[in-house]
Amino acid sequence: MRNKIIEVTQLDIGYDNTPILCDLDFDVYEGEILFILGNSGCGKSTLLKHLTGLYQPLRGDIKLRNKSIVNASGQEKNELYKSFGVTYQGGALLGSLTVAENVAFPLEEHTSLTQDEIDSIVEEKLSLVDLTGFGNLMPSELSGGMKKRAGLARALALSPDLLFFDEPSAGLDPLSSSALDRLILDIRSKINATVVVVSHELDSIFSIADRIIMLDKERKGIVAEGEPHDLRANSSDSWVRNFLNRNNMR
Repeated sequence: MRNKIIEVTQLDIGYDNTPILCDLDFDVYEGEILFILGNSGCGKSTLLKHLTGLYQPLRGDIKLRNKSIVNASGQEKNELYKSFGVTYQGGALLGSLTVAENVAFPLEEHTSLTQDEIDSIVEEKLSLVDLTGFGNLMPSELSGGMKKRAGLARALALSPDLLFFDEPSAGLDPLSSSALDRLILDIRSKINATVVVVSHELDSIFSIADRIIMLDKERKGIVAEGEPHDLRANSSDSWVRNFLNRNNMR
């Protein structure tokens, strides 16, 4: 039986007490790559911000390894934050720091490691994302794909085994996007990571997703959940089939 890493129950999310997604119930299992997708404005990124504890839900609960990130506070919440890594669309690197300094930042903030120990971990994480030798560069000197990988190295700094990606392929050319997909698979394999990805890139979804959750802004909730190839071919919902086959949306 697979272990549940994330449990979402009866979740309503929105702004100013106005829900945009309601009654969300789903689990994320150890070692899987789960994609969250849907039409523009459906709440994908908002859901991700709730999963990572940045926003409080209107109702319901989110548990990470049986601990509620909704109800946690103080040190307990800090420990939960350190248990996962997040990568953002543009990498979100600090422009005034080198690549290595960006990766070192979480270690300096959250550990009591020596500088030599931090330097060793930074080299390890940069190697893991194929950026060995690039630590002294500034973010402005990196290509788009390299910025994504540097952001991933920083997300891995505290050695989490749960990773969240917000539109990882956004702005990348097809070759760079494919290389990033392979890297995500490689990272999952090397550290047995559980991966949650917000994306609308169907090429990535059909290449690396074990399972997908589809959101629809008009129905304000989950309209499909399952293996992407199966849903594309066999979903009873025509909107889901059309979306996954790139047919015209309503």
